Amino acid sequence: MARTPLALLSPADQERLRGLRLMKGIALGALVFLAIVFVIAFALQARYPWLAYVRAAAEGGMVGALADWFAVTALFRRPLGLPIPHTAIIPTRKDEIGRTLGEFVETNFLSGDIIRTKLSATPIAARLGEWLRDPQHADRVAAEGATMAAGVLEALSDDDVQEVLADLAREHLIVPEWGPPLGGWLERLVASGAHHQGVDLAADSISTWLDANREAFTGLLSRRLPSWAPSMVHNLVDDAAYHEAVKFVAAVRADPEHPARLAIDGYLDRLADNLQHDPATIGRFEDAKGTVFDSPRVRELAAEVWTTAKNGLVGALHDPDSGLRRRVASALAEIGDRLVTDPSLQRRVDGWVTDAAVFLVDRYRHDIASIITDTVERWDADETTEKIELMVGRDLQYIRLNGTVVGSLAGLLIFTIAHAVFGA
Repeated sequence: MARTPLALLSPADQERLRGLRLMKGIALGALVFLAIVFVIAFALQARYPWLAYVRAAAEGGMVGALADWFAVTALFRRPLGLPIPHTAIIPTRKDEIGRTLGEFVETNFLSGDIIRTKLSATPIAARLGEWLRDPQHADRVAAEGATMAAGVLEALSDDDVQEVLADLAREHLIVPEWGPPLGGWLERLVASGAHHQGVDLAADSISTWLDANREAFTGLLSRRLPSWAPSMVHNLVDDAAYHEAVKFVAAVRADPEHPARLAIDGYLDRLADNLQHDPATIGRFEDAKGTVFDSPRVRELAAEVWTTAKNGLVGALHDPDSGLRRRVASALAEIGDRLVTDPSLQRRVDGWVTDAAVFLVDRYRHDIASIITDTVERWDADETTEKIELMVGRDLQYIRLNGTVVGSLAGLLIFTIAHAVFGA
């Protein structure tokens, strides 16, 4: 198996690789040491009988070391390259291991009951509030949110947004009939007498305008008189028209039952009824509405409003000292303070978070676990073996050392019992 060059490994993996190589050297050194001891003891045991015990311990240790070397090596590759059955388990069964791991995580970790139990015992809202009430943290959240929001706005196509807004306006404003709902609203308005304030406002505005625009009546009627009429007559006619207008408006303002007011009431009643029941009036109103919305000038105005709003909002989002950013950060800090001091809000937020997490886990647990399965399936067999060996290989080398020690003790014990029972 070709190993990844050391320079391409992460610092953590480089440290794991150094630890793995060190433990492999120690385990191999123990085997070599016992082999040397065995040779010496075997050669001299005839002269020194007690060396038979040493030879038995060394022999058992070598057997244990070799057996555990074979077992550990068989997990990752074929020992000595030989095609021995049930070896190189990880590279040959990589996909099955990934599926099993995914099923294990899904069954034992991605469970609604487990998630609910864990989250119910965790003061989520209080911890979030404690963190968020810090002005620096609130500013950070506001900055990150502003960056994301600005990025979304800048990524939007103005033409696409305008088309969406136009479609929404057509679906919700132009296509539905306005006549009958507006007629019903106008009928209720007139019945309640609320329109009288509008009439009063109009009369007051006209009176104010008349007081400030006396000269507007100059020639208003007199220009229609014969040219031979004296100028004094012209002035009298214009003055009379002005004073009559002033008196008329004053009368309308002073008399709640003035005929003009009653005429307005009657007109509004008829208009409300026609908007609800007269097809011709409804049709004319809908045509006028469509004409207004389809006007190029209205479309240009809508585009200008969107562009101006977008540019202003993006600028405010990018500016750390903008009023928008400051208000958002202040609001976040206030939310954090409430989360810390309001127990009822804490319970509600904790309940929302827990319910949302349980819902997501129950609904998408298989999809979440499949990330493990799919990721392992995409890995190269050699890469998978290397990753796993780097993670657990150093600990597995202790198995070799343990096997060496246990084998030595077992060999010594067996030889001692056999020698005691059967003699030399």
